[in-house]
Amino acid sequence: MSNIWILAAAGQEGIEGTELTSEDTQVTTEQTTRAEGSNNQPAKETAPPPNIWKQLPFFVIIFVVMYMLLFRGPKKKQQQQAKMIETLKKNDRVRTIGGILGTIIDVKDNEITLKIDEANNTKMKVIPGAISTVVSEETK
Repeated sequence: MSNIWILAAAGQEGIEGTELTSEDTQVTTEQTTRAEGSNNQPAKETAPPPNIWKQLPFFVIIFVVMYMLLFRGPKKKQQQQAKMIETLKKNDRVRTIGGILGTIIDVKDNEITLKIDEANNTKMKVIPGAISTVVSEETK
């Protein structure tokens, strides 16, 4: 297969295909290689090494945002909850995490006694962590 036929203008009258020999195709390949590289070798593309110092501020910003969302928010909420539990006193109206409304009768270190029903004098003892919010008289 030493001859390659090229039909450039197929379908036009009076134009015939031109014949190229294998020597002609080798010359064109060498010419394109020389045009790409200066020393008869194909051009190599090398990426520059990544600069970590340019990316460092972005990592710092992401770390600060993650700290604020994951650690500081819940810790601040726990501090507010602990402060609210410390300020509980007798006759405060509270709501538990289970949704039960009651009035505080007695406050001890590890338990709070709630009066749930005035008519039946129903009382319930809960741990301080079970108190969700203090219900003020304005929200009734």
